[in-house]
Amino acid sequence: MADRSFASAIVRWQVQHGRHSLPWQNTRDPYRVWLSEIMLQQTQVATVVGYFDRFLARCPTVADLAAASSDEVMGLWSGLGYYSRARNLHRCAQLVVALHGGSFPRDAATLVTLPGIGRSTAAAIASLCFGERVAIMDANVKRVLTRVLGFDADLASAASERTLWNHATELLPTSADMVAVGPDAMPRYTQGMMDLGASLCSPKKPSCLLCPVQHLCAAAKAGDAERYPVRTRKLKRSSQSLWLLCVRRADGAVWLSKRPSPGVWAGLQCFPLFDSEEALRAALSPSLAQALRCMPVLPHVLTHKDLFLHPVCIDGDSTTTDAIPAALGEGAWFAPAQWAVAGLPAPVRKLLAGE
Repeated sequence: MADRSFASAIVRWQVQHGRHSLPWQNTRDPYRVWLSEIMLQQTQVATVVGYFDRFLARCPTVADLAAASSDEVMGLWSGLGYYSRARNLHRCAQLVVALHGGSFPRDAATLVTLPGIGRSTAAAIASLCFGERVAIMDANVKRVLTRVLGFDADLASAASERTLWNHATELLPTSADMVAVGPDAMPRYTQGMMDLGASLCSPKKPSCLLCPVQHLCAAAKAGDAERYPVRTRKLKRSSQSLWLLCVRRADGAVWLSKRPSPGVWAGLQCFPLFDSEEALRAALSPSLAQALRCMPVLPHVLTHKDLFLHPVCIDGDSTTTDAIPAALGEGAWFAPAQWAVAGLPAPVRKLLAGE
């Protein structure tokens, strides 16, 4: 284990060299911290900033988010990916209002009972906003901890992960640290761990010479930082081909239907999807099937799957296109002015933009 100077070194470094200019920092507002934590899951900071600002402009409080429609929430999230986050975000806001009077719980144990809030996210909110002495464990923090501790147990094992959580808790600022630093000790430490993992302690070629805990780091001393963390289980990727029917009227409106849950792009407005070109053609009359125009394949990468999207288009006047919805089931025409605020998958938005 590292010695007790670890926490104080992280706090001092964060004050001088940590990140301070991001829009969700320098606040104890749990709504803003929660929103940023959910958005930052598997998404880069540079991408999140714009979405964060748009969300706050439309939903400045958790009550505003709870009162928004699901279509509004999916529209605000559109393009950010991992759409289950948006559905959980909306449900969580509704429960904060319904069960907690519109105020976020102040402890991690209660926060983790809300939809979409896992152990690390709950700890981040409780620590950053309320000063609770709890450890976070996102990917960046795991990297810092395993390197400092020389922790080479396989994190693909749940038991190893629990052991690392225990070590993380032992390294938290003590009551003495909190007296010396003040009420900012836990927020500074938590932010410092995230900042260190996002900057100096990078996956490749870490800047060990600039690190505030280099003198405590087992991996730096051994010169093998890049071997940490250890995780043997690899994600198995799959692939799938889908055919998208893009029906566009003469006035520019397109036919979209809400995707069912569960499934790809659940809850989003999308072109009708088919598993094969044959199935797509079978849904149309022979005359409409002859009007189909095939576009180049559009690859799209999901977390565990590669999608190969085959857009097939019909352009025509209202006489031609109005006959199509009856064959496709529920849906609606969306005019170009509606596209910007609709919850659309990124590939659909790309196709509509003509990219």
